[in-house]
Formats: sequence, C-alpha cells, structure tokens
Amino acid sequence: MKIKLGVFFGGKSVEHEVSIITALQAIENMDRDKYDIVPIYITKDNRMYCGDFVSDIKQYKNIENLLRISTQVTLVQKDNKVVLLRVNKKFYEKEVYDYIDIAFPIVHGTNVEDGTLQGYLKMFNLPYVGCDVTASAIGMDKYVSKIILKENNIPVLDCKCFYKNEKIEDIIKEVEANIEYPVIVKPINLGSSVGIVVAKNRDELEEGIEDAFTYARKILIEKAIKNLREVNCSVLGDYEECSASECEELDKTADILSYEDKYMSGGKKTGGSKSHMNAGVLKLPADIPNELKDKIQDLAKKTFKVLGCNGVIRIDFLIDEDTNNVYVNEVNTIPGCLSFHLWRAAGKEYKELLNDMIELALKRNREENNMVFSFDTNVLEGYADGGLKGGKGKIN
Repeated sequence: MKIKLGVFFGGKSVEHEVSIITALQAIENMDRDKYDIVPIYITKDNRMYCGDFVSDIKQYKNIENLLRISTQVTLVQKDNKVVLLRVNKKFYEKEVYDYIDIAFPIVHGTNVEDGTLQGYLKMFNLPYVGCDVTASAIGMDKYVSKIILKENNIPVLDCKCFYKNEKIEDIIKEVEANIEYPVIVKPINLGSSVGIVVAKNRDELEEGIEDAFTYARKILIEKAIKNLREVNCSVLGDYEECSASECEELDKTADILSYEDKYMSGGKKTGGSKSHMNAGVLKLPADIPNELKDKIQDLAKKTFKVLGCNGVIRIDFLIDEDTNNVYVNEVNTIPGCLSFHLWRAAGKEYKELLNDMIELALKRNREENNMVFSFDTNVLEGYADGGLKGGKGKIN
C-alpha cells in the first residue's frame, strides 16, 4: 500500500512564490510507486487548498480562479488518522476530502519555515520531513544561529543585533563605533536576499536599516567582506550520520546576490534553460582547491549536527580572499529546490534524494514513538474536591 504524502507549500511569507516553484518541482520528481501525493497549497492568509489543479504551475497565474476551482481543507485527527476535512462542504460531498500519513513541508521563510508549520504538524502527531521545530526556529534566526555556532567554535562573522523600537541614530552610532564600513544590514529571519543591503556610508546605512525594519522587528548588522567569494554546500542526514554535497560558487551582479539574481535570471547565462532557480548565477562545481572544498564540507557537516538538523539543508559560506578565512554565513533549513542540483552533481538523483528525506522523517517518528512524553497519573485528582488551593494551598 502506498504512503499518503501531503506536500505543504506556499504560506504567509515573502518567499511564497519561491515555495510554489520548489514544491511543484519536487512533486514532479517524487516516486509515484511509493507515494500517493496530496498537494496542499497554503494561501498568503494561511488557508489550505487541495484539488486537481493545485499542482499545475500554470494555474498560479490566476490564484483567485485556482482557489475557486479547488477545495479548502483543514487538518483534523479522526479515527487514528490525520484527515483533510472540507471547510465549505456541500450537502452531496463527503466530509473527509482525503487523509495523509506523512507531511512534507516545502515552504520558505517566516511563518512557515521557522518552525511554525512544523509545530502545527507536530500537534497532530504527524510525521514530517525535515528539521524539527527547534532546528527550524534556530536556522531562521540569523543572530541565534550565529551565537550557537560561535559557541561551538564554528567560524562566523561578528555582528550586532537591534530591535525596531531602538532609535536609528543610536543604532548607527553603535555600528560606527564597532564595525568598519562597508556593513551588511539583514532582517533577522528572512531568506532569498529579501531586505538585505550593503551600506558603504552613513546615509546608506540609515536607508538599509529603515528598509530591513519593514520586513522584521529585529535586524542584524555585520561587517561586509570586501574581497568576497560565496560558496554553498548542502548536507543530508540526521543526528547519527550526515554527508555533504558538491559545492557551488555564486557569481553576483552587485554587492550581494539579489532576489532577482537567484530566481529571475535563469536565461541570462544558460541560454534560457534552468535546471534550478539560480542556475544563471553559479559555478557548479565551485572553482576552489580540493583542500578548501574539504574544509567547507567538514564545516557544513559540523554546522548540521550542532544545530540538530534533519533531512536536507543548505549552508552558505563566505570566503575572505584577503585572509583566506572561511565563515558560515547562514543556514537554510528548507533550501530552494531542496538543493537537488548539488546532490545530482554528487551522484544522487532527485528522486533518490526525496526518498532519503522521507525515510529520515519516518526514522525520527519511529524513535519518537518509543519515547515517553506523558505519565498515567492525574495530579488534578487532588484538586477535584478542594478547589485550586487543594491541601497545600499552592502548586510546587
């Protein structure tokens, strides 16, 4: 019997559209002999829809029409299964639209990739692919992940963190006292280069801070490497065993790799053909010595384990060519296109990669089912007759 695999994508995120591309590309490569796939599209206001057209990329040119011809659903536990109930059931329709055995979140950005969706799925005791709630939340918060990596002797750039309620002039004063220009300003919890600005002077810094605060309540400011190379590496596995992919090197059209570079430049250097979203702006494999490649792959695996990751992640590295120092820049717990191109370059095809990710999720679920999460006792029995104060007058 096939496994019912619910693929969740979209969501309330500035990376909503990127998630749709990643998910539908993954669905096309999933093993239909093993999995009965149920695509579940999450709108920008967090409604979930299923239907025959949800997995058709052409339908997203007119989302309003797509929703009209699709079925809004919600997750419910029923008869020891996690089912999809129709929200606006017509009298002749069954209440249950379908059920799922395991979830595959293929989402990007705040409100979905940051542990929010993972926590929602965990409430239903539903196995899900990828990082757990904690690792997802840490991976999304650029400042928290830096602190944890630094504590474990993994090289990261020093930075300053600021909240939206702080005065911009005070932020600028602290930055200029501690960090030399140029600096990079980043929203604390976004990906795809959204809201990221390189500032070479005070005016650009002020503008960058204002822009970053439109996307997040908390921002990070760090030193910008002048003579920079950017290399990415993916990792697949869990806490017991993991392996690193081939490395890719990014070529940027400006001071930083922009959203447009990543997702809208495919035809520029590839003759109009794209095997993945940022195909037009990278070198694969990276043009780096084997010694440096080994170092990056080793740091990638250490980062994966320190953060407690699962499934596939991508780690972005910065190389300072003036000093030859290598730094972990950030972690992507659900990378665009699931970094399949990096694994294909290492000899693993996309279908095999997806199977491995699903198997890792099922393994984690089996292990969690053998753990104790509750006790067969009822501390409330002692309060049934005596009220909230009980016999002792307080709860210890």
